[in-house]
Amino acid sequence: MTPSADNGKARTRPAVLDDVAELAGVSAMTVSRALNAPDRVRPETRARVMAAVNELGYRPNPAARQLVTGRSGVLGVVSFDTTLYGPASTLYAIEQAARQNDYVVNIASLGALNRRSIAEGVERLHAQSVDGIVVLAPHESAADGLRHLSSGLPLVAVDAGDDIPVPVVMVDQRGGAVRATRHLLSLGHETVWHLSGPPDWIDARGRVEGWRSVLEAEGRPVPEVAAGDWSAHSGYRLGRRLAEDPSVTAVFAANDQMTLGVLRALREAGRRVPEDVSVVGFDDVPEAAYFWPPLTTVRQDFGEVGRHAFRLLIDRIQGAEEGGPRIVEPELVVRESSGPAPH
Repeated sequence: MTPSADNGKARTRPAVLDDVAELAGVSAMTVSRALNAPDRVRPETRARVMAAVNELGYRPNPAARQLVTGRSGVLGVVSFDTTLYGPASTLYAIEQAARQNDYVVNIASLGALNRRSIAEGVERLHAQSVDGIVVLAPHESAADGLRHLSSGLPLVAVDAGDDIPVPVVMVDQRGGAVRATRHLLSLGHETVWHLSGPPDWIDARGRVEGWRSVLEAEGRPVPEVAAGDWSAHSGYRLGRRLAEDPSVTAVFAANDQMTLGVLRALREAGRRVPEDVSVVGFDDVPEAAYFWPPLTTVRQDFGEVGRHAFRLLIDRIQGAEEGGPRIVEPELVVRESSGPAPH
């Protein structure tokens, strides 16, 4: 707050651009450029301006910024079901990257994913004068919405597949499933049972494809896929069926929450992990190392996904040419839930 005179009495008011200019010893136009177009200001001048900004607690006016740059400094994110670990973590990473680069993020959270809701979400953000939009689109209906979307705004999609007319950031889901399945086969298991996510989720399909490709390439039996809904409850329900089959010695579940349900089902049935059944998950949620036994899983770097999405969107806003999909490679994290096949 900055002091000012009012009938001989001191009062406080929010700092304005002229206050920063006076303290930094530059013009108001230079302050504006330092905040909104820093590449047009010498580094030592911008450092002086930022020191004055911090000392005065100055908060830039978004409307003034838009007049100078033609941009609002606001980005949009269209999201769905951020109660799930992956979408929530990706959204958090986008928000952090934006904040570190002086952008604000507005979110349009959808109750359902379909062509109409995607269009409505984008239009809602467009009306808020955002500079560009990231769409978290791991569902086939969201990808379909992006194929038919006409928007004058720069757009980037996350986990929407590679067959849409929008730049995409994605984790190599197929590659992650290949790593998990090969790991279990390398331990001497004859085959691997797979609990998938919902079949209309793009991530789930990629994991099924990776799992199946390894078994077929190795000439191993390919068990029927059991589809869950990402929840621990569905993993428990499907795990009870697997626990009744003594030929099941290795299970790869499509996310860690379903794996948690599988571990309980096996324990209740008297099947030891990993002595009788090895179990591998996907995601590496923060709790995975504290499951019992600690969970072998495929780690997705959602922070990297979010940072890639932010950077790709900024490139699009600034007019950079489109490249191919930006792929984030997953990592197999081996813990105690997987072990040699029983004799």
